[in-house]
Amino acid sequence: MGATAAKSFDAADEVRTPDKTTVEIVRLPGATVGRFTFQPGWKWSECVAPKAGTDSCQANHIGAVVSGRLHVVHEDGSTIDVGPGDAYVIAPGHDAWVVGDETFVGYEFESAETYAAG
Repeated sequence: MGATAAKSFDAADEVRTPDKTTVEIVRLPGATVGRFTFQPGWKWSECVAPKAGTDSCQANHIGAVVSGRLHVVHEDGSTIDVGPGDAYVIAPGHDAWVVGDETFVGYEFESAETYAAG
């Protein structure tokens, strides 16, 4: 019989708070999930890069957007915009920023354990 588990982000196992960023981590059996909240004015290269120590984000993102909009520019020049209701995959090697003045909230699976950790 398979295990079941639930945990609230209101009682996250870990919270990371780089500039204009809140990453709430919930660890479940076999999975780590993150709620990523980026404030208006957030830009990866300004807010998270100093912690990451890389020129571009090297995380592989798999997630879904609850609110707000994010613009992503990959090193190869390709771009994508994601907003409420969108599921996304974003490959390593990108910069991103919040578009407009609404807070971005997304849930992530692939990068949750390591994003903005350190």
